[in-house]
Amino acid sequence: MRTKYKKTDVNGVKIAYREAGNPQNPTIILLHGFPSSSHQYRKVLEQLSDAYYLIAPDYPGFGNSDYPDPSEYHYTFDNIANTINLFLEQKELRTYALMIQDYGSPVGFRIATAHPDRITAIINQNGNAYEEGLGEAWKDIRALWANRNEETEKALAPTFTLAALEWQYTHGTRNPENVNPDTWNLDYLNLSKPHAHKISMDLFYDYQNNLKLYPAWQEYLRSHQPPLLIVWGKNDAFFPESGATAYKKDVNQIDYNLFDTGHFVLEEDGEIIIEKMRHFMERVTQETAKE
Repeated sequence: MRTKYKKTDVNGVKIAYREAGNPQNPTIILLHGFPSSSHQYRKVLEQLSDAYYLIAPDYPGFGNSDYPDPSEYHYTFDNIANTINLFLEQKELRTYALMIQDYGSPVGFRIATAHPDRITAIINQNGNAYEEGLGEAWKDIRALWANRNEETEKALAPTFTLAALEWQYTHGTRNPENVNPDTWNLDYLNLSKPHAHKISMDLFYDYQNNLKLYPAWQEYLRSHQPPLLIVWGKNDAFFPESGATAYKKDVNQIDYNLFDTGHFVLEEDGEIIIEKMRHFMERVTQETAKE
């Protein structure tokens, strides 16, 4: 079914989202990472809409959503998760699987811990919830956490360059030619919008508060044992393989898959991952029907 591109108002912020599939089918909410948007899930929307209802929102300050001035909208993961949760409630979505990647993890786990009864499954693509899952690429962000000032912000400014965005997509891949360059060019365009650099810097700084919630997220996993599919790019400099392995401490049964690629695994291995998602969700639906 064709992907539709929509917008809706959530407390005065226009949230853009991609929607595909029949609302009568099981729902999957696709939560994107940095520096991307719902665009990163275009293959999933195209290939799974025959059997699933798919919703991929852009967070405030990302993609085609509004970019409110940071003086008017507080860019924290708490606030973004609250906005996305309100968006899902406005859509009257009460049960759904979550697909999380990068920033999608702190957004998704906040929603899951607030509403565990709504979560049917978690599909995790380099979405971290453990301190051992933070790689060497966090060095400059950790310096920002320790002391946010002009110098520590300046050290992170190259993150927003076109070359750095290309690196995020191609680092760790088997062949950079497998990655569509439209991805980082689109992200660069979005990062050129008003307030975009300030928004990202505020979120870089706030990310330290996610670590404080890791114990609560891990307890949610232990207590609720959501069906979990891991499809992880093991060469990710931000969230290496150790972040995927850590889930084995708390989840009893995991459909566990590592891929020889980088941060955006759907770019290089999308077809096989989407088939794994299809089979995983079929099992989840069958088990739910038995209950």
